[in-house]
Amino acid sequence: MMSFAATTPTWLWIVDGVLLAILLWIFGNWFYYYVKGRIIKGGLKPQEFEKKVHNGQIIDLRSKGDFDTAHIMGARNIPYSYFKQYQESIRKDLPVLLYERTDQIPIRVAGKLKKNGYQEVYWLKGGFMKWEGNTKKKASL
Repeated sequence: MMSFAATTPTWLWIVDGVLLAILLWIFGNWFYYYVKGRIIKGGLKPQEFEKKVHNGQIIDLRSKGDFDTAHIMGARNIPYSYFKQYQESIRKDLPVLLYERTDQIPIRVAGKLKKNGYQEVYWLKGGFMKWEGNTKKKASL
């Protein structure tokens, strides 16, 4: 009697392995940021974030193009790729409110800021995609 493993083509095992690796990577990535978001306190729901907007520095970590298309009113654009260079321009005596398209980058930046002595650092849970408050949009032609 022949076993199933002996009759299954090798390429099918490779495809299964690749799919499993991709699923494990996706789950691992989600789990990492879920845990990190729990450890680094500061994630705010959109309603809570909106209450803090008037007293803090709002930092949009998206690209300039995304920022120019639409952003939270009063936000300043510091793309994540340039964040290290412009971090010193962020005041330590005021709350820092971070957002990006999703949660991952703001959680990473919040951790770096807290390590560097910033006391009040918050990020928008769900990112800009969940924001329903006031935005400034690019005027259409």
